[in-house]
Amino acid sequence: MTQQAELPVSDPGELAPAGPPPDTAELVRSLTARGEALLHGAAAGEAMECLRVASLLAGPGDERQARLLNRAVRQVVPRWHFAMMNDHERNAAYEEAIIATVRPGDVVLDIGTGSGLLALLAAKAGASTVITCEAEPVIAAAARQIVRANGYADTIKVVDARSTALRVGIDLPTRANVLVTEIFDCALLGEHALPALEHARRELLTPNARLVPGRGRLLGQLVESDRLRSHNNVTVACGFDVSPFNQFRSTEYFSTYLHSHDHRMLTAPFELLNVDFGTDQPAGTSEVTTLPVIDGQCDAVAMWFELDLAPGITLSNGPRHRYTHWRQAVQTFDQRFRCDAGLPVTLRVSHDRERVHVRAPLAEW
Repeated sequence: MTQQAELPVSDPGELAPAGPPPDTAELVRSLTARGEALLHGAAAGEAMECLRVASLLAGPGDERQARLLNRAVRQVVPRWHFAMMNDHERNAAYEEAIIATVRPGDVVLDIGTGSGLLALLAAKAGASTVITCEAEPVIAAAARQIVRANGYADTIKVVDARSTALRVGIDLPTRANVLVTEIFDCALLGEHALPALEHARRELLTPNARLVPGRGRLLGQLVESDRLRSHNNVTVACGFDVSPFNQFRSTEYFSTYLHSHDHRMLTAPFELLNVDFGTDQPAGTSEVTTLPVIDGQCDAVAMWFELDLAPGITLSNGPRHRYTHWRQAVQTFDQRFRCDAGLPVTLRVSHDRERVHVRAPLAEW
């Protein structure tokens, strides 16, 4: 099946001019030119619609049109969705937790459906109604296809919206008594999990609703690694001082597989944050004194989470989980600093309800 036939989008006639169509080839050229301009202007959703219509008009044999359309699709639908759906450890943990949590007759709210997988698991576990939402219309349409194909269209309703736009009595028949979500980035908070969960508890859930997950922890380790530092810092290249480019370095974390870089851990894992998703979590700053260090030069802090999905069921993206689709979070420090065995290091950990930032040592404050 060609890519354009797979896209769950509207009838191409919606974008076609009224009355007799102009010369088809000219229309294809016009739509393609507009689609490419929109794509270069970072308007991938609009670009995809133009290129989809151009591709349909050009026919399945036009490889250039198919490639342009796929280029727009890749911007609208990030590739990590595939790695996520193929993350067997993640899927198994959520399935076990949903089976343990959802009871026959429950009304379930699933935030951020993607492919609809968690909604399907909730329906399979016995929920009478599952309301799930997805902000990207193309992904939401694909989720509806998947729900229908698996025979759960009467149980699962997919809403094209962010969860904060949902309303009881319109999008949900009643307040939900179970919430399921997986809107977590590699360092736990980066996909607006806290605002979404707080809104859901206030507006969409019963007071005693069960949450999957219920808690989350962010763990860290101090790391010595020239390779990791080089991903966010530069000094000399080909004999030239290029250090002024460091003005563009990231002050926040990036995601990577820690095992793919030479590194040496300077501490045992320690806790940076502990979050109860059943209560409001204001932005704030705290100090964390690490476990004892070993001798070395500290370049970065590696971070990962643990989610308590249900009693006895935990999911982690830590370094030991080599195939986790989340990978790990790494934040390099502005300046490397010395670690001396027997002398603990004190970190300042802050978050703005979306991103976690770690500062060390005290002299850097």
